[in-house]
This record gives sequence, C-alpha cells and structure tokens, in this order.
Amino acid sequence: MKRAIVMLLALLIHAPAWAKAGEQMLHYEADLSNQQSLQRGARLFVNYCLSCHSASFMRYNRMGRDLGIPDDVLKANLMFGTDKTGETMAVAMNPQEAAQWFGVAPPDLSVTARARGASWLYTYFMTFYRDPARPTGVNNLAFKDVAMPHVLWELQGWQRPLYSEEAGSGATPTITHLELESPGLLDQEGYRRAVQDLVNFLVYLGEPIKLKRQAIGGWVMAYLLVLLGIVYLLKREFWKDVH
Repeated sequence: MKRAIVMLLALLIHAPAWAKAGEQMLHYEADLSNQQSLQRGARLFVNYCLSCHSASFMRYNRMGRDLGIPDDVLKANLMFGTDKTGETMAVAMNPQEAAQWFGVAPPDLSVTARARGASWLYTYFMTFYRDPARPTGVNNLAFKDVAMPHVLWELQGWQRPLYSEEAGSGATPTITHLELESPGLLDQEGYRRAVQDLVNFLVYLGEPIKLKRQAIGGWVMAYLLVLLGIVYLLKREFWKDVH
C-alpha cells in the first residue's frame, strides 16, 4: 500500500511535464499480440534499463510464462541479478546513491506505460539529442532537461537539434527537428523497430493481464449474445398465446 501511494504521488508531481511534452508527441499504438516483439523488448529492457530502473511489480517467472520464454532461456539471458525465477525484477542500485549521481533516483518502471502512455514513451526514446549544457550531454524533446543519459545511444547514434530562424534578435530559437549526425549500430528503421519492441514490453509491464482480459471479454460477449437469443426465443414461446 505504501509503495502504491508513493508511486501515485510521483505521477501527480510529474503530470505537468508530461502534459507539456504532448505538444511534440509522436503517435504509437502498442502491439501486445506480437510475442516476438515482446521478447525482444524484454531483452532490451534487461540489457539497457534494468541496471538502473526496477520493475518491482513483475516476477521473472510470470514474464517467462506470458512471453513464452522457457526457464533455462530466462536464466541464461534475462536474469543477471538473481538465479531465482520467482524474484521480482529489482535492481541492486541504492536509491540514495542514484539520487546523488543523477540528481534524482531512477523511478520504478512497472506502471510507467500506464501513467504516460505508449506514444509518450515512443517519443521519449526517439528524441534524445546532444546538449552540451546538460550534465549528461543530452536533452530530450519529450522530457526537457531530462536527468537520464541516452542509454540507447550505441543503437541509435547521436542526434543534433536543428533550430528555426526566428525574426528578431531577442527571439528564442525553437527546435524544428532532429538530425542524425553520427549513426549507431542500427539504421534509422532498425532503431525505430527496437524502440517499438521496448515500448511494447513496457506497455505489457503496466498491465500483464491485458491480453487475457481482452480474450475473456470476447468470450463473455459471445456468451451474452447466445443468451440473448435463447431469452428472446423463450419470450416468444411464453407470450405466443397472449393476445
């Protein structure tokens, strides 16, 4: 209960920043039906995010069952901090030390997708750019003055901002778009697909039961339609002699 209250307060504190970031939002609809994408997203999350960010509401064995990952593959490729599949996806980093290093402790990502949405996350991972004025050397269009470094830089490369030419010397230049100045290990399309995989996994983390809930909902609707037909036929049978 205490953890839920803390996370709710964090969401309320950051809500204004998220609303402002929506001005430059890139649209993305998560695809939870693509199990291979979720598996690739899990690999990206473990390799690039889990060293600082936890997902303490998710257990490894639950993730393995949902995503079709056998325990031996899970232990060999996705579990680096524990050998017990029943453990939650926690990190060893001390929150106080993390706050000293980054200015703020990295948040738990269990419900981040539910709080911010898939489009926000997609925009966030796509719009890191070089900013020498920032301590980490980067900034972000979705989250201005972000404290997190660009952890996916080796995949994407580095982007630089291009500014509009405003009239008047006192005008504040605005970023019109970002330009890739040094490529990473992936081309632009490959990086876009990698970000989509990661966002898909984060959306799954936020509501693991969603796919099953939607499937159950379909069966419930089918049952109600059949029941409606039966009830209608019964009604006709009971009232056929009533004039």
